[in-house]
Amino acid sequence: MKSPKNLSAAFPSLIASLKGYDLQPPPPTVIALNRVTYGATSALTEQVTKRGLGDYLEEQLHPKNEDERVVRKLSEATLPIKYNDKDGNPLVDEVRSLRLIDAPLSELWKLNNKDANLPYAEKIRALEEVRVASWLRAVYSPWQLREVMTEFWHNHFNVNASDQKISTVFPVYDRDVIRKNCFGNFRVFLEDVSKSAAMLYYLDNFTSKASPANENYARELFELHTLGSDFYFNNLYNRWRDVPGATAGKPVGYIDEDVYEAARAFTGWTVADGASSGKDKLPDTGEFYYYDGWHDNYQKRILGTEIEPNQPALSDGHLALDLVAHHPATAKHLCKKLCIRFISDQPPQSVVEGAVKVWIQHQKSPDQIGQTLRYILNTKEFAATWGQKVKRPFHLMVSMLRATQAEITPNQGLTGQLSQMGYLHYSWQTPTGHPDVMDYWLSSNSMIARWNVASSLLSVSPNNRIAAYDFARFVPPGMDKPQDLSRFWIDRVLQKKKTPDFEQAMIDFLRGDGKADQSIPADKLNNRLSGFIALLTMTPDFQLI
Repeated sequence: MKSPKNLSAAFPSLIASLKGYDLQPPPPTVIALNRVTYGATSALTEQVTKRGLGDYLEEQLHPKNEDERVVRKLSEATLPIKYNDKDGNPLVDEVRSLRLIDAPLSELWKLNNKDANLPYAEKIRALEEVRVASWLRAVYSPWQLREVMTEFWHNHFNVNASDQKISTVFPVYDRDVIRKNCFGNFRVFLEDVSKSAAMLYYLDNFTSKASPANENYARELFELHTLGSDFYFNNLYNRWRDVPGATAGKPVGYIDEDVYEAARAFTGWTVADGASSGKDKLPDTGEFYYYDGWHDNYQKRILGTEIEPNQPALSDGHLALDLVAHHPATAKHLCKKLCIRFISDQPPQSVVEGAVKVWIQHQKSPDQIGQTLRYILNTKEFAATWGQKVKRPFHLMVSMLRATQAEITPNQGLTGQLSQMGYLHYSWQTPTGHPDVMDYWLSSNSMIARWNVASSLLSVSPNNRIAAYDFARFVPPGMDKPQDLSRFWIDRVLQKKKTPDFEQAMIDFLRGDGKADQSIPADKLNNRLSGFIALLTMTPDFQLI
């Protein structure tokens, strides 16, 4: 098989040339690492094999501060900013460092200054910088599980940061809410989310006042953030007292009435954005603000629990958060989501139930999430099941970069490549977040997009402004024959043995028009390996986890 210019066309040809695609799992260590990291590099696999997977996982559950290499990468990173001529401003396109990812809220809030009349490019800049930082951390950070969990929670507590008001405060949401709490206590985490400007804006609670309350946040709090849609029983019960366990204050699930009452509990939870309210005017700091004049002080009933009227400031909302965070259905919903992320789309019920016990046992622990993760990652099912999950687009692209030890220069082009595969980086519009089931990502159009991205991302062309590669530097001295190079890179990228049939097909691809024992000239090696490695990353062996 020759090496065609169109690699997306080459992959189906490769599969067709095989007598049958033999899909065997990689070693358990590789399975585990591909789930808790953004790609098991050959060096990491060797390191973890020597020290033991258990020690590595325990270390990952207790990440230290940002790695020095990552700090350097972040400080050296730049990103263009381009202005639309139609904005009518005198600003000139330029390349800037990442100034906003560590900026305090007081600095970021200036981007919301209505009087400044800032162009769109300035208001969306904070989001773009967080995107760049996420790429650098995912590729280079040794604390891989923290990065994986940060993405998990961004997805769970999804906001659409392409909204200008959300973008300006998004570094705070990423840094001080999601990343800060990713291994912590869920009840604390939930309150941080509920008080964040990003979530208050996204689900419109910043406008919620008594009579009537805005239900958007309360609805998603129940349906997505805590109990989950599996425990929504409005189709079965019309009255709260009819829900089993409700009269004892322990309902098995929730109905619309619970949502309505919870929405009332969060009235007056807003953003200090300088808004006017009658004679009053809110502060203009971007911080969370409780405005008592907007709060519904009348009695409430949430999940069978009566709340007396005229409670102290914030008490209604705090009690609502206690009730949903500590509900058994929340433990089941969250633990199932974690098992789906780390094991399979249909995780064993025994593992989910075991995780639920740990979650509830550590309900008040500062590391509740970490304790639950430890249980899941130490089950035999975690590293024994393979091929029941597929890398989502961000995971896939980062794993390509990690497998090849690329030097990356993240820019807006990466966002475009992700969107081609249906992944909207921090811009998923609905509160559900990106789907985490395999079928969603394996449609015909999605697969073609994944193959196209592999070809372009791993290109050694000067037009590739995202990543630079030197594949040849990893090749042992004197290795220049297609059959040797093929085996070397199969071992390095796939980290598993393949059938002679597959190996021969890959050798044929790498040699192109040459003979199997004919050396590949040094000046052509990087270019030949570029297409070869891209083809490897298109295989199910690389894309499944």
